[in-house]
Amino acid sequence: MPGMGESDSNDRLLSVIRTQTEIAKLGLDLGGVMTLVAQRAQEMTRADGAVVELPEGEDMVYSAATGIGEPHLGLRLMRKNSLSGLCMEANEPLYCRDSELDGRVSREACRLIGLRSMIVVPLRHEDHAVGVLKVLSKRPQAFPYEDLELLAMMSELIAASMYHSARLGENELFQQATHDSLTGLPNRALFFERLRLCLAQSQRDGHRCGVLALDMDGLKRINDTHGHRAGDAALRELAERLRAVARTADTVARLGGDEFGIILSKVDDRSAAEQAVQRYGDALDGAQVEFDGHVLPIKASIGLALFADDALELSDLLDFADRAMYDNKKLRKNGGSA
Repeated sequence: MPGMGESDSNDRLLSVIRTQTEIAKLGLDLGGVMTLVAQRAQEMTRADGAVVELPEGEDMVYSAATGIGEPHLGLRLMRKNSLSGLCMEANEPLYCRDSELDGRVSREACRLIGLRSMIVVPLRHEDHAVGVLKVLSKRPQAFPYEDLELLAMMSELIAASMYHSARLGENELFQQATHDSLTGLPNRALFFERLRLCLAQSQRDGHRCGVLALDMDGLKRINDTHGHRAGDAALRELAERLRAVARTADTVARLGGDEFGIILSKVDDRSAAEQAVQRYGDALDGAQVEFDGHVLPIKASIGLALFADDALELSDLLDFADRAMYDNKKLRKNGGSA
């Protein structure tokens, strides 16, 4: 492919600088930093998607994903069978020009995601690779050499965040990258990973599992009236109340903003799942937090979806839970029972 002109190169440099500024605003939110860099990497390389993968055990885990990679957030691939694992081992950038002809890649995974070419660069922390950043294209030979240089710069932005967050080992970095910095709950990436695992186990064992979509009511009003620090205090209180009544086997996660998700592992039937909804609802009944002399009410709407009764696919299950949550929100606004 043809090279870039000086104007394009300057625009990219400015984009990298702007990304640095955005990262600074995220502070110690490593999961947020990874998602932001993936988004910007996709935009700047005109890719169809971008992914940040971190290792855990023998696997590489999709810990941030955009574009065609986003539906596969939380996906696990074996290190030894992937270009990402090879990139980590070599600690150097790798370019797959055509996944159908490249023996280094997992062709099955590439077909699942819908990619034909990709660039993978290592994320270096303390001079060794602790993950990878990669951009994805549906077309073979989609990326010029300049994209490799750009990705190297973008990977350094994530690496700097890793360094400044804490001098952590590989496992600690994975922990920090998969948990919400405000509430300490699992974040969106870890929620999707655990939901994929839960659905796979349910399909194998024939038992049910449930998903709750939970949306905090009135967060915007709190932020607008009392400021974002008050909103943060309310979110932390809500998270703590949910965590206090969760079963050990379940996962309570903050998916972003005022959205939370809960995975109910191994429920016997719909009645048992509805009892869990009631338990979480009771935990928030009359909840409030005091902030700067103001008492802030904490309320939420909850929707339930049950596998395999309501849906068989992950995305359909989440859609069903979201619709049920919005129905619950509408009922509450109209004065009905929660």
